[in-house]
Amino acid sequence: MPAFSFPQIALRAFAVVALVVGGAVVAQIQGVSRPAPGPSRAGAFEVSGVEVDVIAGSATAARYAGWRLAQRKGWEMLSRRLGAGDTGLSDAALDAIVASIIVENEQIGPTRYIARLGIAFDRGRAASILGVSAGVSRSPPMLLLPLEWSGGAGRSFEQKTEWQAAWARFRTSQSSIDYVRPAGTGPDSLLLNAGQINRPNRSWWRSVLAQYGASDVLIPIVHLYRVWPGGPVIGSFQARHGPDNRLLTNFSLRVNDGDALPELLDAGVKRIDEAYQSALSNGILRIDPGLLARLPTAEIAAELVDEALLPDEAVGTGAAASAITVQFDTPGASTVDTTQSAMRSVPGVRSVVVTSLALGGISVMRVSYDGDLAALRAALESRGWQVVSGNGAIRILRARQLLPPPNVQPEIATPG
Repeated sequence: MPAFSFPQIALRAFAVVALVVGGAVVAQIQGVSRPAPGPSRAGAFEVSGVEVDVIAGSATAARYAGWRLAQRKGWEMLSRRLGAGDTGLSDAALDAIVASIIVENEQIGPTRYIARLGIAFDRGRAASILGVSAGVSRSPPMLLLPLEWSGGAGRSFEQKTEWQAAWARFRTSQSSIDYVRPAGTGPDSLLLNAGQINRPNRSWWRSVLAQYGASDVLIPIVHLYRVWPGGPVIGSFQARHGPDNRLLTNFSLRVNDGDALPELLDAGVKRIDEAYQSALSNGILRIDPGLLARLPTAEIAAELVDEALLPDEAVGTGAAASAITVQFDTPGASTVDTTQSAMRSVPGVRSVVVTSLALGGISVMRVSYDGDLAALRAALESRGWQVVSGNGAIRILRARQLLPPPNVQPEIATPG
């Protein structure tokens, strides 16, 4: 293995250094109105908080020596953490298993380098050397909905927040929680706003989670209190989860300088992640049964029919329901619930599932109905809906309320 030169390590760590400088996310947050997704969740053994203080003949040589020293310290910390004891490796061997170096904070002088670094080791190679398993058991995908309260206003994805930036900086490779972190663009500000956490409707949550490929939702909350501008900041943190907004733990942290707010939030993120991991291992963090996908009643009935039944006996179980695609206008979130409720109240409707949600546009639902499309259309029109039929689908509109024409007498009566 060739020697690990400074240009090589600079190239290998360039992507990470471009993201994290002095503890602040730069490339993902700067220049956009809302935060971007966090760093990659690729598997790696990570060690953070490695302190180095090196003096050399030049700034470049000091930084190179500092990174070398950080690799050795990081490997020792990882070995102790995984219970492998003291397994020293040469610099050449470390070069082969170090995936990246994360600069958490650094100060570079003419001949001195002081920094706090993070080291990411390739999981497969490091596990084989330490004799531990490279696999990691993770939770089902959990949608992350961070909520920050500051100045009396709650903000989630409506605009960029420091709490969002803290979760973007958080590296999840060591966590047993499979976080799904939205980009904060497109419909995120409408679907994942501050009011969403108080909406317990399961059908609505199933539709939202389906947009992000998640099974449940995690809601970390922070309330920020500033004693005076630029002075001490107190953060009150809560770890919540599920459509019922259940509280797992809460705690408070404080910093004496407003400029240390990122460090305060980073510490809060770490403790909340630990709380979620603890709840997962203890069986407390479980998927809400109301969020599980439900099969239509017709499909469940078909599974219960005994294959040994004779054909004439099987016919007695009832005809299969028709699956009809229905388009409907959704100018707001409340329209989704009211339209689904109205559809379920129609006699013969077995199930209603929203398959495509577009707030401010036209959404689509799949209706399981005991009858054909013409019968469903007649039932809807009898309840005051305007129905437009298409090829295997219908679109429903609320009928306009028209006033009856006035009873006007003709000016000239025609004899007849």
